[in-house]
Amino acid sequence: MLRGRLPLSISTAAALTLACGLCVTGVLFAAISQLEYDKMTLSLQQRAGARVAVIERGIDDAVEVLNTTNQLFAAIVPVTREQFRDFTAPLLQRHPYIQAFSFHRHVPQAQRPAFEADLRRIVPGHSITELRDGLVRPATDHANYLVIDYLEPLQDNIAAFGLNVRPNGFLADALEQSLQSSQATATGLLALAQGVQGSFVILRPVYRHGLPLHTLEQRRAALSGETAVVIRSRELVWKILSRADLLSDPQLEVSVYASASADPQTLIFQHGQPGANKHNSGSSRLPRWLSFDYHSHYDSAFASAGRPWHVRVVAHPRPFLADHLGSLLTLAAGLLFSVLTAAFVQSLTQRSRRVQKLVEQRTADLKHSNELLSADVQARQRTERALQESEKRFRRLLALSSDWYWEQDVNLCFTHITSGFSDKSNMPPERFIGMTRWHHHPEMRNARWGKQHIAQLEARLPFSNLEYAMQDRDGQLRWFSINGEPLFNELGEFRGYRGTGSDITERKLAEQQIQHIAHHDVLTGLPNRALLRDRLTQAMAQSRRKGCPLWVLLIDLDRFKFVNDSLGHKAGDLLLKTIAARLMASLRDSDTVARLSGDEFVAILSEQPDEALSAAIVQRVMDTVAQPVLLDGKEFFVTCSIGVAVYDGSQHNAPGDVTLNGETQNLIEQADIAMYCAKKQGRNNIKFYTSAMNQATLERLRIETALRNALEREQFVLHYQPQLDLASGRIVGVEALLRWRHPDLGMVAPQRFIALAEDTGLIVPIGAWVLRQACAQVQAWHAAGLGPLRLAVNLSARQFNEPNLVASIATVLAETQLPPACLELELTESLFMHDVALAVSQLHDMKALGVQLSIDDFGTGYSSFAYLRTFPIDVLKIDRSFINDVARDADDAAIVVSIIALAHNLKLRVVAEGVETAEQLDYLRRHGCDEVQGFYFSQPLPPQEIQPLLQRDSCAVQ
Repeated sequence: MLRGRLPLSISTAAALTLACGLCVTGVLFAAISQLEYDKMTLSLQQRAGARVAVIERGIDDAVEVLNTTNQLFAAIVPVTREQFRDFTAPLLQRHPYIQAFSFHRHVPQAQRPAFEADLRRIVPGHSITELRDGLVRPATDHANYLVIDYLEPLQDNIAAFGLNVRPNGFLADALEQSLQSSQATATGLLALAQGVQGSFVILRPVYRHGLPLHTLEQRRAALSGETAVVIRSRELVWKILSRADLLSDPQLEVSVYASASADPQTLIFQHGQPGANKHNSGSSRLPRWLSFDYHSHYDSAFASAGRPWHVRVVAHPRPFLADHLGSLLTLAAGLLFSVLTAAFVQSLTQRSRRVQKLVEQRTADLKHSNELLSADVQARQRTERALQESEKRFRRLLALSSDWYWEQDVNLCFTHITSGFSDKSNMPPERFIGMTRWHHHPEMRNARWGKQHIAQLEARLPFSNLEYAMQDRDGQLRWFSINGEPLFNELGEFRGYRGTGSDITERKLAEQQIQHIAHHDVLTGLPNRALLRDRLTQAMAQSRRKGCPLWVLLIDLDRFKFVNDSLGHKAGDLLLKTIAARLMASLRDSDTVARLSGDEFVAILSEQPDEALSAAIVQRVMDTVAQPVLLDGKEFFVTCSIGVAVYDGSQHNAPGDVTLNGETQNLIEQADIAMYCAKKQGRNNIKFYTSAMNQATLERLRIETALRNALEREQFVLHYQPQLDLASGRIVGVEALLRWRHPDLGMVAPQRFIALAEDTGLIVPIGAWVLRQACAQVQAWHAAGLGPLRLAVNLSARQFNEPNLVASIATVLAETQLPPACLELELTESLFMHDVALAVSQLHDMKALGVQLSIDDFGTGYSSFAYLRTFPIDVLKIDRSFINDVARDADDAAIVVSIIALAHNLKLRVVAEGVETAEQLDYLRRHGCDEVQGFYFSQPLPPQEIQPLLQRDSCAVQ
């Protein structure tokens, strides 16, 4: 029982607990408040970013409206006022923020009277005017005028009709910038002659047709005027934001400026109530998470129409509780938890004090008893020391215990080995008693690791993870891991070693298996790419030392994909393992066979004294691979293509062990190049690498690199070859043919890049450009009164397989306004072979557009009469290979006559291409061919050279 009550006071532990709880609560409150403010900032950025993106797209749409108007002047020469009015009327209805569309014409001083006479025919009494001092006045004399000639709607903008805009600095700067960039450019805010304020103008030059436009000087020389659209800026931004439903947020204030910064002089739009005043000086010095009236804004600038724009979005302040409920709840919960925890700690402290008081009382009572036991202290101490030594030894043994335990004397001879050793190692312990470790493992004295271990023992140091191997009684190699520590008596004298041992044979075997897997192919067991490089490096080093040649064979299976597609990957794996075994059997043990990837193998052949390297060895490999393989009960014959790269070590002076600096990769690449050359020559072939192959590869790479930039750099041009109707002798159509004018390579022949464009997929954007450009050109000839003409355009296999092909053709026809019946799409027979059902569907969809379909090079591919009946074809084009000798070769003549008769019976039109002689023409006319084209009439010509031919009413056929 306690003799007195403890005084009531707050303990240090309770005070520290309360202080820590308050600190943690404060930190959590600050952190959560910061997260809440970050969330508000992120929300503002997302909402503001959406408005900026919509405004930017809206201005880009306005620019696209001008570009559309500008295309009118590029497509029709000349454009009349009525055409301009009809073209812009629907655009004005669709875009109510447009004040006016206009065309500014360059008028020299000498033409001013005639031009003003034209103005007065439209508006009586009108003349060329200028804007001076904010008023519209008659224009003074100038060498040249830039006059608003076409203006729609004219009624609301009559004050600007005939206005000379050349003195306007904003318009002049914008025109100069547009000439330099070849893009539409916007002015700053202008005061218009119509009296409309807060507007700007987007303009783009109009050039005279047929003049070059590659340089700035050429564009200035070709300038004939400019198209412009006057935009009411506030209505534009209001229309953009309201259409996207982005004006309904009462918490945001949106301001748009026609400059790179928020300059009040360039403000074109503002929506929302202005925000609160700036923070007072007291709150501005507080951290953001304590500033209860905190609010933020978001600024973003972008460039469109050749000038900068700035958007500022301001978020109005919100009630503090609405956005900070989480931090306030955290603060309240933290305060309550801190107080309760401090109270709990205080109660534990009071209890501990009472226990301590009770212990002190009991200690005083037992003091007398302890004095009576002092006689037994020495005996107890001796007993305790013995127990401590025993306990220490026991605990140490527990720490070191593993599979078995051992002890050695001062001479490092084994004195004790537990039975676990014989169970694990399959060796009797008696064999080692009285012997040192190196007595049964004599190589330890000579090996580096053994010398290090003996040095540790002589220094009386502990050791761990000593690994070595020994053979057991059955002759099997076993691995051991040993740990040990020195023993000392009470005087510090060395008494020997003790430790534990473990059998790690399974771990070592697993490591060897992992090493094998890391350097060998899992499927075939052959060396993989990493081990191949190491073997090739060693072989090349040996070749250098001995001065003998080295061959690297890259072997690729020719029909492996067919096996995978027809029988599945399981059969393909079986085939690869079979081929791997055959390759190993066909070569010498000193040679290396590795699997590079997929169905590619690499063999390294080194010349041996008893057998020189020869093509017969390579042929033996090919013959071995070509043997039939039994897969799923069926015999398959799989051939291979082999590329050989030769490395002559005698040509290198460097020693064999130097670093080869990537020569291994070069050798494999050379063999790969040779293998692809073998495949190009029909497969099942052998090719030795030559430098000419590398040149061909480099040439292909150069053409491919240049081809990827040709479309963007406008290096492609179109030539047109006329097609003549034999009955009337008139030009009834043209075929668009692609040409590539490269600044360094010159005029690149189509056979050098068309196939490459097909392989790389670049034929899709190039073909789309050809279709659009050709349709626009033919429609321009129609507008010039040179029609109607039919346009023939070739479609590649990659284009035909595009899912949106029909939609893209429809878009081009709509944008160029070319009648669908005037477009003839030429297709080769190979397009229909892979998926006939899909081809039929695609052709019928194209036919539904109203275009005509033609089979090009008929008779050279997979011709089938069933396809002619199934496909909605209009025209057959006889390939030039049949036309060349039609007047001399009876077989070619019979084929041509049969094709013409077949087409006429199926009610198809026949076109013969490649007509170059009068005899060919006469033969085709006599046998009823409908149309012809070829060098006999005209070679493919650029648009400006073929136009005179089209201007003739007919072409006499000689």
